[in-house]
This record gives sequence, structure tokens and C-alpha cells, in this order.
Amino acid sequence: MAQASEAHVIAHGGGVWSIRVPIPDNPLGHTLVYLMDTDRGPVLIDTGWDDPGSWDTLVAGIAACGADVGDVHGVLITHHHPDHHGLSAKVREASGAWIAMHDADADVVRRTREHAPARWYGYMADKLTAAGAPAEHVAPLLAARDAGRTPRLPGLAPALPDRSITPGELVPLAGRALRAIWTPGHTPGHVCLHLEEAHPAGLHGHGRLFSGDHLLPGITPHIGLYEDPDDSTVTDPLGDYLDSLERVERLGVAEVLPAHQHAFAEARPRVQELIRHHEDRLSHLRTLLTEPRTPWQLAEHMEWNRPWADIPYGSRNIAVSEAEAHLRRLVKLGRAEAVPGSDPVTYVACGA
Repeated sequence: MAQASEAHVIAHGGGVWSIRVPIPDNPLGHTLVYLMDTDRGPVLIDTGWDDPGSWDTLVAGIAACGADVGDVHGVLITHHHPDHHGLSAKVREASGAWIAMHDADADVVRRTREHAPARWYGYMADKLTAAGAPAEHVAPLLAARDAGRTPRLPGLAPALPDRSITPGELVPLAGRALRAIWTPGHTPGHVCLHLEEAHPAGLHGHGRLFSGDHLLPGITPHIGLYEDPDDSTVTDPLGDYLDSLERVERLGVAEVLPAHQHAFAEARPRVQELIRHHEDRLSHLRTLLTEPRTPWQLAEHMEWNRPWADIPYGSRNIAVSEAEAHLRRLVKLGRAEAVPGSDPVTYVACGA
């Protein structure tokens, strides 16, 4: 049984604590799960990865906050990723707590639960082929699809939420003023939660923001594609993310409580830094598009945290998704266009 310690739990004042719940074999290291006191009992913001050691740490962390996991009244999920939503079912089983999530991410959870893994392997293979991935990269996905009895992967049976988080409205929590802010981009239904209460340490600004993965102090969140295979709508997740950043900036919060790394004062400097990052990345991609390239070829030439040759298989899929998200933004802005008749489709810079 993991034991809570000062390294695992931080008191942020005003009835708010963070618990460092480990993510096994992941460079992120941990998810910051927040516990907030309410007049009806403790409420968690996210729950962490579904792993026995992570569960032990969460339970011990809740105890270090002066509560028991069985006391948990509710769970608010910033977004559906398994390092945030993974332990939600176990918390509900142990306490009877409700689980709330934005409807757009709840739809992703339902699709994930309803369809066999083989369907997702096939969908990923089709998407990567259309993006220009080489046959040897797509082959393992096709083999997994055709095997028919592929094992269900971690995160493919997440808990269905009981409640919806409604953007712009106060979350119904006894004795608390917590407002939901819809911040799509990292996922379609990502939400930040604005605690509209005076900062306990008297920091200047309007309350505190539980920012999930939307706003992190030293990491640029992944912006990729989360689409319904049965829906042909062309989304613009990067545009959604940039709009969401400006929405958060206007709140003028005193402190940001993110899901990874550490809390930090004020949102505006980090928001501006992230906006500049994506503007620079769009400009770099447009330079790359002086000659026609597929999304895969763009990803090969983009700047990552390591050379393309050293990026693992699964991370390459994520990188291509991010390249596509930026490419869609360029197309929407009229700064790039598809080359007619190309297969797989290549894109080239256009406009002034």
C-alpha cells in the first residue's frame, strides 16, 4: 500500500489539496488530482491512471487530506484521457460518487466503450494511410484489425459519466462557487473549472483555475484530432484551442492549478507564450509547404522534442495528428490548400 507523504499531497489553502497520482512508465510522471472540500463532502477534480499503485496513492492521498475515499461526493473530469479519467469507476464503486464530464468528451467515452478495438485499429489505419504514412507503419494496425480477437487496451473501457458539465454555469456544489469554462482543443470536451472565490493567500486576481491539460506551466498540450468515424465534419481543433486560450486569459485568475507539473500565478503570460508558439509553428509549416507534402511528410520535418527517427511508433501517430490539426488551421486561414488529384493528398502554401 502506497503511503501518503508531503511529496504526494500539497495543501493549496481554502479547502483545496493536490495529490500526485503516478502515471506508470510515462515521462509525465504523475497527474495532479485535486480534492476540494464542499458542504456535502469532498469532490475530486480528475482521478488519475487506472493502475493498482496509482489507486493506492490516490486513496492514501485522500486520507492525508483528512478524508476517506468512501466520503467522496463527486468527481469532475476535465477531459476523458486515461491519466485523468482512469480511476473514476473505482472511486464511484468505493463511494457512490457521481461523475461529471462535458457532453463532447462523454460522446468519445461512449464510442470507445461501444466499439471493439478492431474497429479503432481499422479507423487508425485508414487515417494514417490517407495522411501518407508508409505501408510498413500501417501494417501492424491492419494485422491487429484482422486478428479479430485483439485485447482491449488500457483506457478503452472508461466509466460513463452520470452528469453533464454545462459550460458557463456554476457546478452545483454546496458551499462552493465553481464555474465550468469550455476549453476545447486538447480534447473536444475539455473544461477548465474556475473557482470564483478570493485567493486564500490574497494573490491579486479573480480566483483560481483548475486548468486540466489546457494550460500547463512548461508543457505545450497536444492538439490532435478526436473525430467520430461516422461523422464527416471537418474540425479545427487548433482554432478551438487558440480561442479557448483567449477565453481563459480574460478571466484574470490569480493562480492556475494544472493537472501536471505545478501551480503557477496568473494565466496571461503563459497564454501569450502558447499563442506565440502555435503562431511560430504555423509559420514554420507554411515554409515547409513551399513544396507539396502529405501530413506524414510534414510531421517528419516538424520540430519535436527528439529527432523523428527516435520517436516511438505510437508517438508518431500522435505527431501526425498534431500536424494535421495545424494543417487544417492553415487551410481554414487560406494559407494552404490541397493539391488537386494528389493521392495521398498533398498540401502546398498559398495566399499572401
